[in-house]
Amino acid sequence: MTPPPWVFIDLLTQYVGQTVELRGWLYTRRSSGGIHFLLVRDGTGVVQAVINAKEVDAATFDRADHLPQESSLILTGAVRSDKRAPGGVEVTVRALVVLQEADPYPITPKEHGVEFLMDHRHLWLRSPRQHAIMRVRAEVIRAATAYLDAQGFLRVDAPILTPASVEGTTTLFETAYFDLGTAYLTQSGQLYNEAAAMAFGRVYCYGPTFRAEKSKTRRHLTEFWMLEPEVAYLDLDGYMDLAEGFVSAIVQDVLRNRERELALLERDLAPLRGVKPPFPRISYDEALEILKRAGKPMPWGEDFGGDEETVISSHFDRPVFVHHYPAACKAFYMQPDATRPAVVLAADLLAPEGYGEIIGGGQRIHDLALLEHRLAEYGLPRDIYRWYLDLRRYGAVPHSGFGIGIERTVAWICGLDHIREAIPFPRLINRLYP
Repeated sequence: MTPPPWVFIDLLTQYVGQTVELRGWLYTRRSSGGIHFLLVRDGTGVVQAVINAKEVDAATFDRADHLPQESSLILTGAVRSDKRAPGGVEVTVRALVVLQEADPYPITPKEHGVEFLMDHRHLWLRSPRQHAIMRVRAEVIRAATAYLDAQGFLRVDAPILTPASVEGTTTLFETAYFDLGTAYLTQSGQLYNEAAAMAFGRVYCYGPTFRAEKSKTRRHLTEFWMLEPEVAYLDLDGYMDLAEGFVSAIVQDVLRNRERELALLERDLAPLRGVKPPFPRISYDEALEILKRAGKPMPWGEDFGGDEETVISSHFDRPVFVHHYPAACKAFYMQPDATRPAVVLAADLLAPEGYGEIIGGGQRIHDLALLEHRLAEYGLPRDIYRWYLDLRRYGAVPHSGFGIGIERTVAWICGLDHIREAIPFPRLINRLYP
């Protein structure tokens, strides 16, 4: 006799009237007379499994009545339609195999503190809320790479171990590297992306990045993931055009494919539906005026923090670009404005609803002499950047790019209070466990 097929829960509607095998974990259970109702999850969804005392042997029925939450199970049963059940189907169980009877589960329906949940992050990931967030995260990544692939970009991944800084020497994680001295965990793949763009025209990399910032804000992680496009012959306006189309596509794809998850998170969808081009574009000077009118003045030349970004973005109903920042608050490689060298051709994209910067980027310096001057001005070792200077010796062209923080984007789209829920295992200044 042919054994029944192993079917994932999210595909059960295709098997109505058939006998199938399910492999998963017990989420909750309840009983009513001679019937047990088990909610079983397998990572793709949750289904109600019904065990009737008249349809299974006594030992199976009795064991099902005492199973702890998260016990691992293999069920065999018939799939039938039921509009009242989760997913519109339920399974009438004919056989039950318990692979492991779980210990008492530490995460209960009662209210748990954040630190407790973070200490049990390896288990907290099993909850419906975390399932929803991780599925949105996966959709954000899928949509982002699909958009760039469709635009003719080539993925060229950058190294994680690097010999030098990208964003600033004070936020580097160091590690010993054999006989070659000190290496650093990457802050960004951008410099290597520039080399790839000079070879292939349009590229992107995707991977983890690391910042040793002693910050405890709801927007900061010490390890986070970035997707970074870089394009030859692209100027500042072209970068902003690319970024707004890119972000709009991501948001609309999430709305189209993950509406159920957003509903579980109780996310207000109206602001997300309005995330379509064109995005507002204001200069750094105009942003200072907004802050001044809001009673939050700050001196020219300083970079915006989270509080300032919240005030600025609250004036707009969709993401807003802030461009032409002072050179002093941006990285050494940013191209100065030819008509006003005190500012650079950089732009950050601030998400609305108080979420702040999700994208940073701009036009890079392509002139060799100017880049050499900037390295000296920033006190950076010229020898380590020799290969980066070579990009200006052999066919230099204007080029631009940006990096999008995946966790900040997920936090905004999901409406999360803190970025720590937007990554499976967050690394914070005070957390390296689990």
